[in-house]
Amino acid sequence: MTAEKITWRSIIPGCCYKSSAADSTRQVQDKRTPFLQQRLSIKDVISDPSFADDLSNSFVGLNLHVFSLAELQAITNNFSWSNMLGEGGFGPVYKGFVDDKLRPGTLKAQPVAVKLLDLDGLQGHTEWLAELVFLGQLRHPNIVKLIGYCCEEEHRLLVYEYIARGSLEDQLFRRYSAALPWSTRMKIAVGAAKGLAFLHEADHRPVIFRDFKTSNVLLDSDYTARLSDFGLAKDGPEGEETHVVTRIIGTQGYAAPEYIRTGHLTTKSDVYSFGVVLLELLTGKRALDRTRRSREQCLVEWARPLSKDPRKLNRIMDPRLEGQYPTKGARKAAALAYTCLSRNPKARPMMSDVVMILESLQDFKEALTFGPFVYVAPKEEKDGNEGNGDYKCGYLPLKKIPKRKLI
Repeated sequence: MTAEKITWRSIIPGCCYKSSAADSTRQVQDKRTPFLQQRLSIKDVISDPSFADDLSNSFVGLNLHVFSLAELQAITNNFSWSNMLGEGGFGPVYKGFVDDKLRPGTLKAQPVAVKLLDLDGLQGHTEWLAELVFLGQLRHPNIVKLIGYCCEEEHRLLVYEYIARGSLEDQLFRRYSAALPWSTRMKIAVGAAKGLAFLHEADHRPVIFRDFKTSNVLLDSDYTARLSDFGLAKDGPEGEETHVVTRIIGTQGYAAPEYIRTGHLTTKSDVYSFGVVLLELLTGKRALDRTRRSREQCLVEWARPLSKDPRKLNRIMDPRLEGQYPTKGARKAAALAYTCLSRNPKARPMMSDVVMILESLQDFKEALTFGPFVYVAPKEEKDGNEGNGDYKCGYLPLKKIPKRKLI
């Protein structure tokens, strides 16, 4: 069967020109069954200079709303500081509220998160496109939902569902935050693993997340994990290809050693990053923290050797758990983290296997008692990404990325 040609213009109708009233009501729709046709890749978008005819039916089985800048200004109170949720390499994120009059019958009243591209920030138009291309086509309970976008003159914005509890980083490390109980940590790990397994192994071309870390895992009101921030995601290898060769970009402490060394990117690179986050959930410590003792600054180098020895497990477990976790379950989780962090990518498990192991841990009840959340005031910890110079975490130094637009 001949694959249908998918063009850049077909995915973003009317992008990069001033929106009109008609544009603001246009939706990108397709009634066909998801994943029965070829998924549009970011490479297709970047390599298509033709800006062909304005078609509006290439997002498979999904709806995306095209917003005007004026509409997004209105729902965020003109991007008010009081509405700001946070700021990352992409730019600031604002909370807004869409009422049922904005798109009657097609968009329900709901809170939203509006991400505004900072033209002087670390990421640029290519990363904005990557988010739009991937999240516009991929739908899963453990991936944040993209509602729509705005591409008006030089302005680039994305509109997502609002996720109530913010990031895992905030919940796990922020001063005065509640200590997450064991059962919640394992629920978060399972959800994040399911999101990665969907990207890697579902019925579409593999997607490599490339920047999996606690700040890119959002938590909804019941602590269901949602993967977010697909700006650095890459299409995975196809056919007989074993890897993707790409520029070395990521976050210090999370990037796989073979990727740092060679620039070869595979789904097993994400498995390594998942292992780092799993260690963070077990220990309550950041992947990198220069305020810790020198041998403990890199979490993987310190905790991985201890995680394979059941007799030493208590040395790495988060003291804020106060022993309220099943010993056998913690041992299995630590052993899984050890395997995910293998120096040999081929020895790392597939994410579907990770999901099965983690789901089995949710059945462990031995030595586990439940109590209320207790607010603890831990010692202030600096983000391990702060400071100047190079960091050695894993097996080779990963240089600090200069402040520039990424390609």
